[in-house]
Amino acid sequence: MTLPRDRHESATDPHFGVRLWLQAETRHGWVWAYNLEHLDLIRRFVQAPLREGVPWHEKSRRMTVVARLPAWIQHAKNRDEVLRVIRPHPRL
Repeated sequence: MTLPRDRHESATDPHFGVRLWLQAETRHGWVWAYNLEHLDLIRRFVQAPLREGVPWHEKSRRMTVVARLPAWIQHAKNRDEVLRVIRPHPRL
């Protein structure tokens, strides 16, 4: 993903050059999603009260979408801020 330096420009996928469906800046970093399904996956992960640990020694587990989320999104202490940014979308 390529995030623009100018806030008025759209971020794009680095491989396909398509505009991201959601781009929202928080005090920790950017929250972005390719489409509604991706956004819903992020929302469900962030609001989950209990998350099972990922066994980092298994290569296949390290490559999941959820495992590759930025650490600040994965921290429960940032849950409210992430949900506040993504909830304005009426389809969620």
